[in-house]
Amino acid sequence: MATVTAPVRATPSASSTLAVTGLAALAPVTWGTTYLVTTEWLPPERPLLSGAIRALPAGLIALALGRRLPRGDWWWRAAVLGTLNIGAFFVLLFVAAYRLPGGVGATLGAAQPLIVAALAFAFLGERTTRRRLVAAVAGTAGVALMVLRGHVAFDALGVAAGLGGTAVMAVGVLLTKRWGRPEGVGVLAFTSWQLTAGGLLLVPVALIGEGAPPSIDLPALGGYAWLSLVGTLLAYALWFNGVGRLPVGALSFLPLLSPAVATLLGWLALDQSLTHLQLLGFAVAMTSVAAAQYEPRTGKAR
Repeated sequence: MATVTAPVRATPSASSTLAVTGLAALAPVTWGTTYLVTTEWLPPERPLLSGAIRALPAGLIALALGRRLPRGDWWWRAAVLGTLNIGAFFVLLFVAAYRLPGGVGATLGAAQPLIVAALAFAFLGERTTRRRLVAAVAGTAGVALMVLRGHVAFDALGVAAGLGGTAVMAVGVLLTKRWGRPEGVGVLAFTSWQLTAGGLLLVPVALIGEGAPPSIDLPALGGYAWLSLVGTLLAYALWFNGVGRLPVGALSFLPLLSPAVATLLGWLALDQSLTHLQLLGFAVAMTSVAAAQYEPRTGKAR
């Protein structure tokens, strides 16, 4: 009688891990365009509307393509993840974008690796390495050098929104990692649940808090289309794929790419100059991102 053995799951190779990391990194790269698009093309003082338009159309498109609805516990889990990763995060992100200089908001967001490390230890019992803690501090400092210049205005509500957005995204990443994805559910369907849940939460809040939408001109329409289709639908599909397949400690450093992109866009599109300190900050931030992707004992990507 033949003996049947369970298949052995292959350990992901370094090349496949790097490929997943590279694709996941495209998400914060597109998010780095948010400040430019918001301040240059979107209607002013409409953070709730901006969040709703960014999330709900993308979620409905993904839902139609994924053709899969949650089942059982995943109805409330999708609602929780959609609130954290999409609804609350978008609102806080846009509030910070409207009320703070882009550099201040980006620096607050750069604290995410430190927040993730603290939350992972408190709720998951995961200890981070001293090497990653040093990289997290260096990355935050590098972002500050890149984006903070001259007189910096600190709006209390904007600072609270920036820190709050960073915190809710960190919690969302940890819960997404802990719960995983239901068996047989693809990344697109999983993404659609969260985008739709977050968008449905934002619509009534936007109508109550900001009233009827204003008229939207062609530049605003283009800005919303970019943020919804590329900066949300595509970006979050890549991001959630990375969350499911990469260590949370390494993944939490990838959002440091956003302020780097924002800084480069300011130089390319808005004729902002780059100082030697900004270039140093760019190098420090990118080095910290790269250093966080490798385990020092093996030298392999994690």
